[in-house]
Order: sequence, then structure tokens, then C-alpha cells
Amino acid sequence: MKAEQVGARGDRLLANVTHFSRALHRVGLPIAPDKLMHAVNAVRVVGIDRRSDLYWTLHAVFVNRPEQRELFDQVFYLFWRDPGVLERPPTGTPASEEDGVRLSRRVIESLLPDRAGGLRQEPPEVEIDARLSWSRDERLKAKDFEAMSAEEIVEAQAAVRELALPIKALPSRRFRVHPWGTRIDMRRTLRALLRAGPDTIPLVRRRRRELRPPLVMLCDISGSMATYTRVFLHFAYGMMHQHPRVSTFLFATRLTNITRLLRERDVDMALDRVGRFVEDWEGGTRIGACLHEFNRDWSRRVLAQNAIMVLLTDGLDRDAGEGLANEMERLRKSCRRLIWLNPLLRFDEFQPLALGVKAILPHTDEFRSIHSLESVSELATALS
Repeated sequence: MKAEQVGARGDRLLANVTHFSRALHRVGLPIAPDKLMHAVNAVRVVGIDRRSDLYWTLHAVFVNRPEQRELFDQVFYLFWRDPGVLERPPTGTPASEEDGVRLSRRVIESLLPDRAGGLRQEPPEVEIDARLSWSRDERLKAKDFEAMSAEEIVEAQAAVRELALPIKALPSRRFRVHPWGTRIDMRRTLRALLRAGPDTIPLVRRRRRELRPPLVMLCDISGSMATYTRVFLHFAYGMMHQHPRVSTFLFATRLTNITRLLRERDVDMALDRVGRFVEDWEGGTRIGACLHEFNRDWSRRVLAQNAIMVLLTDGLDRDAGEGLANEMERLRKSCRRLIWLNPLLRFDEFQPLALGVKAILPHTDEFRSIHSLESVSELATALS
């Protein structure tokens, strides 16, 4: 009987930790399946005799960054105080007023949507900015994507998707006829001379053709990058419908080409197809192996005619940067310009200490942060 009780207790523990991880995922924390298994094993080893032991055990598994701790604390308070509070209809005052724990709007909207309607909302201060006219709310410009509520994330995605990005055209090797060209087209001039006769020499001028360079985006979809990549996919979607020569790839443990999927006219349908097609969302990261696959199978197809490469990743590699430096060197030689977007750059104390970061940094032309609408606008300015 004792063994049966222990087994039942273990089943309940697994179910509670699973529901808790789902609650964290709903508020925006990247929760991969392997994290759930690590959390269950860790709790079984540490035990649940003390609340503080349970808190720090789950905190060690699920929290990767300082800004995630506040959300984790609020969800931990809500769930382990009463696991059923997330399923049954709310009654009375919100939990944030009962025991002095203040819940953020993001947590309330994600886990307690019925209570979110009762929150007093102050009218937003709208300021029109010529440089960022696509942003309706001035407050969202510098706000981190991970700190936004669910409603603000939707607004940010729409703003990023509608951002106009005129990529500057570059002169190519080929020429075309132009009345104010700086060069004489001898072949066409001689043909015109045969038609006009020897009295006059009609000069036919030409100048170089100008083409917009291809844009290739390579995005990391590992657990630490999930929030930023989901917003950046809307930027990629908008780019693909503004310029025909745009290619998008996703990678975590494998490389996936989603260029055709993003050509769907409806953005929700396109991103839903991407979510069902890509199999390694929020998993580990093998940057070197994925770049090797890209260089071997795709670089000659998409990195031609002065292509611009945009690499979105935090540089945290599960393989500790094995082979990454060689692949980055080959990638840099295959494109005209390589821009690295790293959300960790928003921290003032950021230092390139990780092996993956050290391998990528020497081969990049620009190193930029990508954590807010303002940073996306700066990227658009750099590309144009």
C-alpha cells in the first residue's frame, strides 16, 4: 500500500509540474520539453517538504534570465497557492489584492483573462513620430519584447510587419540603355548608324543596371530566443511581401527553410503553417551544425548578387562553438554584408564570454540588439 501511495504521489507531482510549466509558457517564458523532464527529476531528488526548496528547484530549471524572475514569482505564487485558480472561474477580488502580491498585466491577461477586463486602463499617450510613424504607442518603442503583455505583443507584431523598408539598389555588372548614360553602347550605335546613314552618328548611351540585393534571414528558434524570433518572423513576413528576393531560414537543432510558407497572403495562416512545419521549436541550439548545413546546401542558391545576411541568435551554442568559427568565416565570404542581431546586447554588462559569441563576433560587419520596436527600426535604417 505504501508503494501505491508513493506512486500516486509521484503521478500527482508530475501532473502539477506539467501544469505549472504550461502556465509559465502562457505568460511567455520559453519552456522546452527537456526542461519539464529536468524539473520533474530535480523535484523528485530535492523533495517537496519545504516550499522554499520547491521554489528554488523550479527556479533553477525554468529561469534563464533576470527579467524572467518576476514573471516566475507571480506564476509560482498563483499556481502553488491554489493550482485550481487557473481553471475555475474567478470570484471576488484579484489575487494581487488578497495577500499583497501584485500581479503584472501580462500574467493577469494570460492566466486570468476574466479579471483582466476589470483592471483600470489609463488612456495611452499617443505621439506621432516621423521616424517611427508605424508605432501607434510611444511607450512601446523602447519596451523589451519579453516585458510586454499579450496585447502589446500583438501590437508590436503588427507594427513590425507594416514597417516600410526600402532596400537600396546596387549597381550590377550588366548595362542597360539610358539616355543620360556615361558610356557609349558601340553595338547599338553602329546599328543605328546603318539605319540613319553616314550624315549623322546617333550615339546610344548606357549605364549599369541597379538591382536590390537579396536579403537572407537566419533565425534562432531555441528556447532562449523564442519570444524575439516570433516577433521577428512578422518582420520577415512583411519584408517578403515588399521585396521578392527575401529568404528566411529557422534553426535550433536542424535547419528549416520557411521561405515558401511565408508567402501566404494571410499572416496568421502563414505563421500557423510555419509552427506546424518546424519541428524543433524551443529546443537546444546547434549553431555550428546548422550553419554547416546552410553553407553546404543553400549558400550558393541564395547568397548571390551582393546578398545581405541577417543572423538572429544569442550565440549560446550547445556544442560550445565547435566548428562555428570556420562556418562563420565561410558564410561571411559568401555574402556582401553580415549583420548579427543579439538580444543580449541590450544589457550594459554584456561581455562576449561564451564560446559561441567569441566564434561569431570576428566575422560580422555589424553587431546590433533586437529587443524592442526601436531596435527593429534601427535595423531597418541600417538595411536601407
